This record gives sequence, C-alpha cells and structure tokens, in this order.
Amino acid sequence: MKVYQTNEIKNIALIGGAKAGKTTLGEAMLFEGGVINRRGSVDDKNSVSDYREIELERQASVFSTVLYAEYAGKKINIIDAPGFDDFLGEVVSALKVADTAVMVINAQNGVEVGTEITWRHVARLQKPAIFAVNQLEHEKANFDEAVRQLKAQFGDKAIVAQYPVNAGTGFDSVVDVLKMKLYKFPAGGGKPEIQDIPESEKAKAEEFQNAMIEAAAESEEALMEVFFENGTLTPEELAKGIRQGISSRTMFPILCMSAKNNQGVNRFMEFIVENLPAPNEVEFTKTTEDKELPFEAGNPPVAFVFKTAIEPHLGEISFFKVFDGTITEAMDMLNSDTGSKERLSQLYAIAGKNRQKVEKVMPGDIAATIKLKDTHSNNTLTSSKNQGEKVSGVDYPAPKYRMAVKAKNTADEEKLATVLKELHNIDPTLIFEHSKELKQIILSGQGEMHLNVAKWMIENQHKVSIEFFPPKIPYRETITKPAKATYRHKKQSGGSGQFGEVHMMIEPYKEGKPDQTEFPIRGREEINLPWGGRLMFHNCIVGGAIDARFLPAILKGIMEKMEEGPLTGSYARDIIVNVYDGKMHPVDSNEISFKLAGRNAFKDAFKNAAPKIMEPIYDVEVMVPEEKMGDVMTDLQGRRALIMGMESEGNYQKIKAKVPLAEMNRYSTTLSSLTSGRASYGMTFAEYQQVPADVQDQLLKAYEEQEKEEE
Repeated sequence: MKVYQTNEIKNIALIGGAKAGKTTLGEAMLFEGGVINRRGSVDDKNSVSDYREIELERQASVFSTVLYAEYAGKKINIIDAPGFDDFLGEVVSALKVADTAVMVINAQNGVEVGTEITWRHVARLQKPAIFAVNQLEHEKANFDEAVRQLKAQFGDKAIVAQYPVNAGTGFDSVVDVLKMKLYKFPAGGGKPEIQDIPESEKAKAEEFQNAMIEAAAESEEALMEVFFENGTLTPEELAKGIRQGISSRTMFPILCMSAKNNQGVNRFMEFIVENLPAPNEVEFTKTTEDKELPFEAGNPPVAFVFKTAIEPHLGEISFFKVFDGTITEAMDMLNSDTGSKERLSQLYAIAGKNRQKVEKVMPGDIAATIKLKDTHSNNTLTSSKNQGEKVSGVDYPAPKYRMAVKAKNTADEEKLATVLKELHNIDPTLIFEHSKELKQIILSGQGEMHLNVAKWMIENQHKVSIEFFPPKIPYRETITKPAKATYRHKKQSGGSGQFGEVHMMIEPYKEGKPDQTEFPIRGREEINLPWGGRLMFHNCIVGGAIDARFLPAILKGIMEKMEEGPLTGSYARDIIVNVYDGKMHPVDSNEISFKLAGRNAFKDAFKNAAPKIMEPIYDVEVMVPEEKMGDVMTDLQGRRALIMGMESEGNYQKIKAKVPLAEMNRYSTTLSSLTSGRASYGMTFAEYQQVPADVQDQLLKAYEEQEKEEE
C-alpha cells in the first residue's frame, strides 16, 4: 500500500441519527475506492462495518468502525460511528481524530434528535462539517424539507451544493451546483453520465450557486473584495472559498445521494478529496501542556489511541492517529499515561474486518497495531525524545443509566470484575464501581441498550452469566435540631474491665453557623467526609473529666456510626458533635471503652435530633419534540421532578428539571416509549435534599423489614 503524506490524507467521521445509512455509505465508499470488490449490506449481514456478532444480531452499529478508501491519489480515512444515543462515546472518540464531520441525514426524517445530539459535540470541538442527505431513493424522501430543517437548525451556513431532480422512487439525477452540471446515475449505481442542466432547472441551480458564491466569498476578506468588485467569483476562486469556508466552519455544504444504490457516492468522494481539509489544514490538536502538534514528519512521534477493540484470533487491537512525527514498524514507544514501554510490532491500515499491513504511518494518518501490553483508549504514545507529552483526551459524556450487577454463580465474581475492567478499557463510557456504601457492583452507561449490549458481551463472549437489578440509592442521614445523650459503657469479666462514659450534644451543621455557647469549646476538628458533607468535632471537656488521649477513640466511634447511619444504614453527614462531659475509671478505662461509649451516645442523640433522610437530586435535561412535551412533562412530574425551565433548541424543546435519583430508574426506556425514540436526556448530580415525610416513612419501614429478615 502506498505511503500517504499528510496533505494526501482526509479524515472523516460518518455521524448522525440511527438508520440514516452511515454504514451503507461507508460500504459504498470502500467499493468506489477499490478496497472491496462487492458491496455488502446491513440487511444481508455482510457489510464491512457491522461485522461483529452483536451487530449482526441487532442489524445496527454498536461500535465505531475504522475504514479507509483510496481515491484520486488520496487516502480517505473513514470512521463509521453508531447512531444510537447509547453509544455516544464512540461518536466523540471518532470526532476527536476526524478532521471533518460528515453528518448523514435521512431524507425521509430530516433533522432528528440524533442529529442534534451529535452536532453539539461537533460544535463543541469546532470541527468542520458537511451534510450528506441520504436515502433519496425512498418513496418518502423529501429533500426540500430536510434542507429547510437544516437551515432552521444550523442557520444559513448550511449551503446546498447539490440537489436531487427526482427524489423518491426512481431517483437517478442530481444537479451539482459547484460544477453546474446534471449527474444522471445508472440504475445499478457507479459512474454517472454528466449532462448540461436542463432549462427547467437552470433558475433554481443559479439561485443555489449564487448562495454558494456568497458563502465562499465570506470565507476570506480578499475574496469578499473580489466578489463586491465583480459580483461573482471565478471557478478557481469559488473552489478556494469553499475549501476555506469548510475549514473555518463558515460553511456547511449539503450534498445528496442514495448510498444504497451507490448513486452520488463517487461524486461525494470527489468532493471530499477536492474540498475537505487535510490534517494540517485545521486547528492543531494540543498537548495537555498547551503545545501544538503540527504534523511534521521529522518531529519525535506522538500518537493518540482513540479506540481499542478485541478481535477474534487477533486479541486486543489499538487504533491510533499520528499527531506528529512518523511511526514505523517495530518502533519502540512509551505510554505517557502509564509510563510503560510498548513495541508497535505490526502496523495496519484497517477497513472493518479487513486489514492491510503497512510499514510506515505518516503524521495525520490513522492506523492500528496489536497486542500492546498496557495501552488503551485515551492513551498517548511518544518516543523517548518527547517522553511525557500527552494529547488532550476525549471528553466522554457522563453516564446516565445505572444498574447493579452480579454473577449468577458466586464462583464467577472475580472473573466478572476482570471482564468489567476489560470492557471499560474498550469502552470508557462503560463505568463500574464496587460500592462499599451500597454493597453492590454498579455498572453505569449511556442507556438501557448500552448496558444490555454489555450484558450480551459478558455472557456470550466471556461466558459469565450475570443478572441486573435496580441499584440501591445512596441516601444520606442528617439531623435538624440539637439533642443531648449520655452513654456509659461498662463491662466486667474478671481482671481489668471496660469503662467509659460520654456526654455529648449534637446539632445540625450549616456553613457559617455560629458556635453553640452552652459549653466552652477547648478544641475543634473539622472533617470533610469522603461521602460529602462535614463533621465538626468539638472538645468541650473541662476539669479533666475525660483524658484527652481518649478523644480520638470517641471520634472513631462516632465515625463508625456515621458510616452506618441509625435510620437506614446510610452515611450520615453535616453534624456538629460537642463532647462536654464524661467519666473515667483509673483502671478499666481504655480506648475501646470510649469508642463504644462515643458510638452509642451519638446513636442515641441522633434519634432524638429530628433526623431526616436526604436523597441525591440530579439535574436532568430532556430534549423532546414539541408535540411530545405534554407527555414528557406529565411523566416527570410523576417522578417528583421540579421543573426549572424550558427553552427552544431548533425543532425541539429542552426541559430542565431537578429529579430524585430514586425516580430515574429505567427512565431511558420510558422516555423512548413516550416519544417513539425521538427524545434524549442527560443527567448530572446536583445536590442532596431531604425526602418528603411520606417517602421517609416508606424507607424506614423498608429498612426495618430488611433488618428483621437479616436477623
């Protein structure tokens, strides 16, 4: 395979909503680029992209797939990203290394929620973008409506570069505004017949061309001056303006095609190699130290691993982009994140399940290697000359769906932990933790489908049978008024015994709260609790009633009880403890005695201090079509949500609410059902708030029943 230089490389990510035809488009591009000699399809389960067993079963992309095509002396690296919101991590990884986002639009549906979700990440990363309106062969295809929606959502930067003459059943012709020619495609796809634009289409084509010329002129001041002077641009000036407009994000050209019938794909690839920026023609990626990586072949190499996968008979495969320098076969490199040494024994250009061995990878190119020891997604590889340089990592979306998981066979528990770690290395948006508080393994991801795919992989690929069940809620316990308690611990069993007596007053902690004045404070300790909130421990002992050496033991007893709150066994927080009196015995007093006395005095005082249970509250944002607003709002209110506001975003409404975590179980499934899959949501932890009285009563009763069962 030819070694492609930086200026001969185009890196694109195919993104957009589910069922837009991204995988079909990628397949057609590989066929046109000569990488495959026969086009497969998702329906026939033989596409280059969706070749994994889980994808064949679901007939949809679950993972991003790295592809390439060679066209007109250039190499087009293609990352086919999944369309479902549950696999958004694959999208943001793809955008990290792509130089241009290709937003594939289903001509039947126009701008979908998947379009808007992925576009937010395109905008956040400031990636150049173009639109590819696909499925024009479908009887319900409506190109004009799709364009209207694109302009409504993304403004006048969305510029028509092509439009179909006969969208729908029988589609075979496109007017190309850049070339000002009509492209007529044969029934089976392939090279089009290029004709003059018919008279009936000339006025429409000229209108679109004028809009394109104006947009191109706006990309550079010199072109704008030429445009004002001459009223137009030459073909060469127009081409220059388009390239600059795409690179600077002042223009998002709209192209059209039928990937299924391979109509328009050849011209689409021609547009890519002629107009999309090479890696060194967009804003340079920076290291964590804010150093630019300029894609210079002679510099020490810097490669960023944006994806890892496990392939049958091959093991772990690492996909990387070279941001600087040149990488050669058998090169030794260093992992800047782990410090480990790695040898890149073999290098491959990857086209889905096909791979082509290469000896050298130039800056800007995307390739893969196998069997790295300790390198995973989001890691940077460098040479000894620039050891420690790290590419700024992928900003993955926060998890929003969680389930408790356990192995059906207790003998598999250790293996399950190993498998979960491996899955996280492959998919960093799949997060697991052993919760000491909840005594559960919590698996978090982007949605129910995301976790169900993980379950499928654990059971089918790793042969560990597991079960999901609702996770416990990490409640907190606190108090709302002061209370006092005295506890004497006394134990005699021959020889020296145990004796310790503690008098304490506890009170609610609030930031800026003045100290109590009933007892003098002789010493204080402020503890920021690992689970949130604070404990203020005040020594108010006078006259040596308790020796100072026993105070740490009293505090230890209090901390033990705070880790297992008196109401429901949840963590306690935001409490001031004033130890103001007590008694000692000259022989029997020791640390264990005062630890137990402190623990029990705290427990008794807590129950008399108007205790309250607090629950985690999350900020939830729901993107919903306007016509589904009522159903979604009603459902949220049934989940004890506090609606904070609403705002328009394109054709959708964004609902902002605060919702208790306890009410969010399986929300993604409900939301999908209410909106036919057209809505999406995100959630982040906000704060702890007291639960309503009726909810607290239910929790207390449930805890009492649990305690009885455990007895």
